[in-house]
Amino acid sequence: MIACSFLPAATQMIYDMNLQHLLHGITFECPPTALAEKSKVVRCVLEGKQYSSIEIDRIFSASKAQGKSLYYVDEELLQSIRPDVIFTQDVCEVCQIDTACTAAAVSKLDKQPELIALTPNNLQDVFETAITIATALGQEEAAYTYLAALQARIDVIIDTLRAHKAPPKRVMVMEWVEPIYNCGHWIPYQVAYAGGIDMLSNPAGDSIVTPWEKIVRYNPEVLVIAPCGFTVSRTMEELHLLTSKPEWQGLAAVQQQAVHIADYDLFTQPSASTLVDGIEVLAAMFHPTLFNVPAHLQHKCAPLSKTMTHVQA
Repeated sequence: MIACSFLPAATQMIYDMNLQHLLHGITFECPPTALAEKSKVVRCVLEGKQYSSIEIDRIFSASKAQGKSLYYVDEELLQSIRPDVIFTQDVCEVCQIDTACTAAAVSKLDKQPELIALTPNNLQDVFETAITIATALGQEEAAYTYLAALQARIDVIIDTLRAHKAPPKRVMVMEWVEPIYNCGHWIPYQVAYAGGIDMLSNPAGDSIVTPWEKIVRYNPEVLVIAPCGFTVSRTMEELHLLTSKPEWQGLAAVQQQAVHIADYDLFTQPSASTLVDGIEVLAAMFHPTLFNVPAHLQHKCAPLSKTMTHVQA
């Protein structure tokens, strides 16, 4: 079995299930371990370039309006790999290459691989994609072992919240800062498992532009800023877009020092393990007296007060 993964989440899960020996081609956005070992088949015209949030939004919006994709396939490399199966996605044509672009490239191959589109909408869907991947690779049992361990981690959080009768926190998770996008798809389910409720979110659906005035009226107790594709340090470069707003200081989350910055892959990269990591991080943000951020994830998130102190120093 020779497989290619055209989305980072699938690559992550293949590695999590110790099936990477079957993986031969990946995308340029895949996890570092994979990038060091596998051939990069999918590239992007924006690769290696630095743009602001506003510029990125404009570029992708223009591309979508024109019916063009910013992603492309190294067809010669793909031809040499001769995959049996390619994992792709149709959740978001902005974040990664989609099935239509993949199909166009594959149509030119001598050997036609099976295309498997992973299109989760909610958290349970994400877990089921692990089974889809493992089954396609002839290793279905690996998925059940993998998912059982992840479910056990979620159960610890649920049981702790229940034991302490912890009321859910009123929260907001931002997927983009300019323009501001709420969170959608599986993220509201992560929020719920972590002991919060995000009434501005769009469960099992796309994230959408959310007016600042609506956020001010909602007045979240906890605000999590995790723009898609951005790390903590990258987000800090553009945080002034939020902190300069006149109502910023009046938000309950700001006054209570409950604003947090987090790496995107805890939320918008839908691999089962990274999303469970995200649930654990959110639980510590929402209920810091009950949970701590796991040591191996502490570099992926930080309270705004800490990051601002670091910047000023």
